[in-house]
Amino acid sequence: MITLSPFKRRLVYVLSFELLGIFFATLVLMALSGSGAESSLPVAVLVSSTAVVWNYVYNTLFEAWERRRQFTARTFKIRSLHALGFEGGLFLFCLPVYMLWYGVGIWEAIVMEAALLLFFLVYTFIFTLLFDQVFTLPHMTQ
Repeated sequence: MITLSPFKRRLVYVLSFELLGIFFATLVLMALSGSGAESSLPVAVLVSSTAVVWNYVYNTLFEAWERRRQFTARTFKIRSLHALGFEGGLFLFCLPVYMLWYGVGIWEAIVMEAALLLFFLVYTFIFTLLFDQVFTLPHMTQ
């Protein structure tokens, strides 16, 4: 295992997660759109960049909302609300991108977004599991 400081670990996580995610999302978009990598790679990069920025903005807003409401714990209900809000916002940002870039209708764009959502659900689980096997925090070493 490789031990990193929390900041370095987060940085390595985000960079490796997004770079691999862009690669795999390009493949998914190529399959869904019937286009080549030259067409799908820019969309994957745009969606990835949007997800990173949206993640920061959304979490900042969500945490401010939690403080205003004086929540002391993240219950299952709060975590579910958080996940649905994040994915819903990302969905709204990305849907027009697919429609404009690929020249498809709303239904095709929804299918693309749903496929990527399902892919990233599995990808995130597997990536995080493997990442935690390789990189650890100082307080987790024995």
